[in-house]
Amino acid sequence: MFLALLELRAARGRFLLMGSVVVLVAALIGIVSGFTTGLGDDTISALRRLPAAQLVFSSDARSDQFARSLLDAKTADAWSKDADTETTPLGVSITRGTTNRGTEVDLAAFGVEPGSFLAPSVTEGDSLAGAADSMVMSAKLADEGVRVGDTLVIDRLGIELRVVGATERSSYGHVPVAYVPLKTWQRIRFSTPGAPASAIPGQFSALALRTPPDGASTAALDARYSTTTLTKEKAYEAAPGYTGERVTMNSIQVFLYLIAPLVVGAFFAVWTVQRQPELALLRAMGASRRRLLAHTVLQAALVVVLGTAAGAVLAGAVGLLVGEQVPFSLPAATLAATMCTVAAVGLAGTALTLRRVTRADPLTMLGANR
Repeated sequence: MFLALLELRAARGRFLLMGSVVVLVAALIGIVSGFTTGLGDDTISALRRLPAAQLVFSSDARSDQFARSLLDAKTADAWSKDADTETTPLGVSITRGTTNRGTEVDLAAFGVEPGSFLAPSVTEGDSLAGAADSMVMSAKLADEGVRVGDTLVIDRLGIELRVVGATERSSYGHVPVAYVPLKTWQRIRFSTPGAPASAIPGQFSALALRTPPDGASTAALDARYSTTTLTKEKAYEAAPGYTGERVTMNSIQVFLYLIAPLVVGAFFAVWTVQRQPELALLRAMGASRRRLLAHTVLQAALVVVLGTAAGAVLAGAVGLLVGEQVPFSLPAATLAATMCTVAAVGLAGTALTLRRVTRADPLTMLGANR
């Protein structure tokens, strides 16, 4: 160990350079992980908070179900009766509105039945009421300037919504969520300017199941009523852009995990070649192969672990810096798991150099090459 630390001190410039590379790679992976988690939360946090086990969609909607699926009350009632489980309709659509104070916002309107298990709990103001013009907003809308007590007018339709309460931060498709009564959502989703109220169909996007059907086959119910039942987690893929974003960000992370061991391995491979005379001298003086291996692994561990720790601090600092300006989320557990993986793959890269360390020939120092 003393020799390993002595070499680190003697060649501190090289090790600082390598350590800096490890810091940057670890920080980059941590930042990408934060954006992956943040983008995912910004896309599906409202769906994740739904107290539902499964969601039932129309079978003709094979992708983007929340935008394409339509169920009617007759189908929902029959499905619920046969499934023998608590259900409630859910409508989801993205729209735009302007408050009475001139604040323009995009919002994802979630149509729910007031008093149902999908009705949001509030952190400010009143709960969602049966009044057609009531609305409970996400805290993200408050960040954009909407306040409890404001009146929000849906663009093009002129539908007025009174903000009666606020709930925790949630979004859908990178748009803040607003909860409205189901009938109001149907007006937002289906009405056109000047159309009579009687022309609005009593349809909705999905049927939410509080618990899975008890004693009934979901597949049989889907076949009978031409529906598709998905778990809530599987329904995340129906959110706009969720799958594409996850594939893109995860691919970047995978490539960074592949780059880390190659960079570390290349450095220590060059370092081992340069140290061949010293390693041969140690072997000639009686040092065992095990000791040389421990010496090399200790050097690599110090560089990788310390560099990874510094990278974690840098990634966390970036998260604090960007704050709420961009979708970035890096919980301590996620950061720790990411950095442990970085350290593990970095140390794996040193395995490329271990064979050359064990093959150091003591005869080199006794003139075998002369």
